[in-house]
Amino acid sequence: MNSTTEQRIALISVHGDPAIEIGKEEAGGQNVYVRHVGEALAQLGWQVDMFTRKISVEQDTIVQHSPNCRTIRLTAGSLEFVPRDNLFGDLPEFVESFLEFQKENGITYQLIHTNYWLSSWVGMQLKKIQGSKQVHTYHSLGAVKYNTIETIPLIAGKRLAVEKEALETAERIVATSPQEKQHMRALVSTKGNIDIIPCGTDIRRFGSVERKAARTKLGIDDETKVVLYVGRFDPRKGIETVVRAVNESKLRESHKLQLIIGGGSTPGNSDGKERDRIEGIINELGMKDFTTLPGRLSQDILPTYYAAADVCVVPSHYEPFGLVAIEAMASGTPVVASDVGGLQFTVVHEETGLLAPPQDFAAFAAAIDRILINPEWRGKLGEAGKKRVQTKFSWDGVASQLGELYTQILQPLPAREPALLTK
Repeated sequence: MNSTTEQRIALISVHGDPAIEIGKEEAGGQNVYVRHVGEALAQLGWQVDMFTRKISVEQDTIVQHSPNCRTIRLTAGSLEFVPRDNLFGDLPEFVESFLEFQKENGITYQLIHTNYWLSSWVGMQLKKIQGSKQVHTYHSLGAVKYNTIETIPLIAGKRLAVEKEALETAERIVATSPQEKQHMRALVSTKGNIDIIPCGTDIRRFGSVERKAARTKLGIDDETKVVLYVGRFDPRKGIETVVRAVNESKLRESHKLQLIIGGGSTPGNSDGKERDRIEGIINELGMKDFTTLPGRLSQDILPTYYAAADVCVVPSHYEPFGLVAIEAMASGTPVVASDVGGLQFTVVHEETGLLAPPQDFAAFAAAIDRILINPEWRGKLGEAGKKRVQTKFSWDGVASQLGELYTQILQPLPAREPALLTK
């Protein structure tokens, strides 16, 4: 891309702070995506400003990640953490703060890439106010999510309307998998332009640790079969499925099984309640002796956990993409995942891992056992997974595709003759 440093892009992620430690409250796949996309685009010569909401006085307003890439925290509402379902009322102030930042710095962002529905609303306002072009990534679709939960939040109607308007008005929607695109078409709108560009992972970081070294570091012996879950404590992530599946494993009585549930939680918050519930199930099933909950796994230690595991389980009720699956595969670890959404795209059944119906404990138990009982096949699945990630899901490749998309939108092709359009 022939880009000058004036080639500016604003990435907006209102509730997912790209500069925050991954694994904190509501910090997960979206934060990873925005941060890595931003840094990789900067490497390609784009000037990248990532905008998020400031949640405390202690936070720096600007965090410089690299010469061309920074996170800018805007004031919108009170300076405290607010769950995303309660943030909509603060969005007009976010728009005002964004416009103020532009004015103070003599910048107008011609292209804005918004992430999650809250940010899409911000992007649509900026489009109306100053004619900015908008690219949008959903990260999760309300129409799909609300089919998988019992209690529908009050904001649901607003969210569904905003998601529909974004699909129909943005210059381009980025779906991270063919399955996500199908869901948009079937459940949101048949209008709008959708490109498929997957999420990525750091192929230099994941896959950099040898299995033996990883196990030595974590104090796990060679004989132990390790089942790993990584992610937030959220009922939709299906942690109960992996716990009950391991309980039904044929290897349960051999005393050579270890379940590791990696993820942070904040006492009193929704994720803290889910952690308490999961711990209750572990105790009730008598699994305490071989289950560990190490808490939030930093990006530095995470590759070690993936490398040490025999199998990584992604039991989500729904997942538009599933970053954990490709992080595990990049580490040479096979994945057992729910047969839903983007996991059907990232995990190739019988080739890089196995897919099972969501919330089906018995099916997950059978899939986990198939891999644990056959180390040779496990090795083949791991190798195939690693190869798939290296060829399809590196952040450099993702940023390159996004960069081409941005360039295309910023430099539209000459308009065709009207006569050609009527054919």
